[in-house]
Amino acid sequence: MFDKILIANRGEIACRVIKSARKMGIKTVAVYSDADRNALHVKMADEAVHIGPAPAAQSYIVIDKIMAAIKATGAQAVHPGYGFLSENRAFAAALEAAGVVFVGPPSPAIEAMGDKITSKKIAQGAGVSTVPGYMGLIADAEEAVKISGEIGYPVMIKASAGGGGKGMRIAWNDAEAREGFQSSKNEAAASFGDDRIFIEKFVTQPRHIEIQVLADKHGNCVYLHERECSIQRRNQKVIEEAPSPFLDEATRKAMGEQACALAKAVGYTSAGTVEFIVDGNRNFYFLEMNTRLQVEHPVTELITGVDLVEQMIRVANGEPLPFKQSDLKINGWAMESRLYAEDPYRNFLPSIGRLTRYRPPVEGPTAGGGIVRNDTGVFEGGEISMYYDPMIAKLCTWGATREAAIEEMRLALDTFEVEGIGHNLPFVGAVMDHPRFVSGNITTAFIAEEYPEGFQGATLDAVTLLRVAAAAAAMNRVAEIRRTRISGTMDNHQRRVGDDWVVSVQGEAFAVTIAADRDGSSVRFADGQVLRVTSDWTPGQALARLVVDGAPLVMKVGKVPMGFRLRLRGADLKVHVRTPRQHDLALLMPEKLPPDTSKFLLCPMPGLIVKIAVAEGDEVQEGQALATVEAMKMENILKAERRGVVKKINAAAGASLKVDDVIMEFE
Repeated sequence: MFDKILIANRGEIACRVIKSARKMGIKTVAVYSDADRNALHVKMADEAVHIGPAPAAQSYIVIDKIMAAIKATGAQAVHPGYGFLSENRAFAAALEAAGVVFVGPPSPAIEAMGDKITSKKIAQGAGVSTVPGYMGLIADAEEAVKISGEIGYPVMIKASAGGGGKGMRIAWNDAEAREGFQSSKNEAAASFGDDRIFIEKFVTQPRHIEIQVLADKHGNCVYLHERECSIQRRNQKVIEEAPSPFLDEATRKAMGEQACALAKAVGYTSAGTVEFIVDGNRNFYFLEMNTRLQVEHPVTELITGVDLVEQMIRVANGEPLPFKQSDLKINGWAMESRLYAEDPYRNFLPSIGRLTRYRPPVEGPTAGGGIVRNDTGVFEGGEISMYYDPMIAKLCTWGATREAAIEEMRLALDTFEVEGIGHNLPFVGAVMDHPRFVSGNITTAFIAEEYPEGFQGATLDAVTLLRVAAAAAAMNRVAEIRRTRISGTMDNHQRRVGDDWVVSVQGEAFAVTIAADRDGSSVRFADGQVLRVTSDWTPGQALARLVVDGAPLVMKVGKVPMGFRLRLRGADLKVHVRTPRQHDLALLMPEKLPPDTSKFLLCPMPGLIVKIAVAEGDEVQEGQALATVEAMKMENILKAERRGVVKKINAAAGASLKVDDVIMEFE
């Protein structure tokens, strides 16, 4: 077995590989850029080597710098993680030439399957059903428009070397094909150093289901069942689960056997993933093969008990697989929510800054009989950089059933504390409660269909709202008692805390009466319903764990005048708890309106202005491109919301802007 492995990556996947290597008694080497000098993966590794400036194109994807780090540390093998150089044939070949083991497939398999154009041709030749498309290289935007018209809209414009949603656009007409081709090409060049583009038919109402394969150097190949990855935004996976709620055993077996046949056809070894599009009749079509570890691999590990990273290392060391296909059973259900540094209230645009608070839920067995796992690469006080992918953690839960896994995820998300940056915890929390998701009736269009105007926060159902109101009333009583004790120290006299209150939340007002005892509070509502609340929460704690009406309730807590800011299940609530008289007076207060920013184009995220598409004095139409902002390796085209005339332009290409900086003004 290897004595030392270098991890040619960063963030949570580097930390994940270090954990398995450490368990196997293998020393690890981290590499880091200027931006990652104090990163978690650097702290966790046995050694660390600096490889250059913050941009990945000057550090993490420079093969010579990685090779120099290998030579300097004497690492015998390299695990590439995902992204960066993980599917780079030249890197794998350079390692082979240097006598260093690549913890991944042979370079010819990377070339065959890692390139999406080549892989589709091989799949077609092997009799695998594929999505219609144009497999040749596309020279320019006009050719892209011509090909798109021949295939028939809608089409998917994709980077040949792409992955992780980078370099992908859906086009529904000629204008979008022309615009999407150029943006995909730019993103592909920036992210992968390869700007080749191809086009295929976009299958409407599809499910994205992938098969995990594992092959050794002795001719053995197994599939570790499937992952459902249909909850996507901008072609980027957000929530994954294993197994799929849609597949039956026959379809699962057919997809798995086909995935293994394809892997064997190209001499594949190590862990890899064959992705399929599955229609409503369970017909499946080969999409692509990822010749690396997938982001969502933890859900497969949770339902099979197999450490995929460990097996990758053992396969690279020449060991045969320790199990047969018949040994791999599905045990329970697993969910994964990707925590992204992006603001769901600003159309999921990237967010950067310092993590002033980062408290993941406790990992391991739960009180409900499930399991919580959090793969992360950050820590409290650390910085989220604009130079890399916005994913900062993968929160995973396991339960005996799908319903149990979802409930474990709900509680884990409500427990997860993140402050200092915009993040998507509220959104994934809302999805976990969405009736369509709970039913399993999902497609890759789920987010677009269910949140067409973007995410504006969740609205709690009547039952949950009542539980929150009872909890807020009980918490307010604890806070009031504390206040009376503090004020009473001056004159040895404490005012009595009243029993009657009005809880205002989510546009409703609940009149309640509280009866407290040593063990908790009984909160009676006007209709006679009584909810029992118990908790050890004390004022000042940022997280409240309660039991309301016999069921657990977890809320993030902040203070507002005469009440609380409570966050749970994707909802961000201002909850006021007042005496009946205070409530009557509050109804007379005027509502404060937000300022009018309709005549300004504001920068929606910290980023770099790539292009200003209009000039002062231009008349613009609704939907017209105004500017392009690049952040976290993604180009974002800002468009006019309505017709108008450009009065003043305040920023130029090349400028770095903060959130809400004014890019241009309108008359």
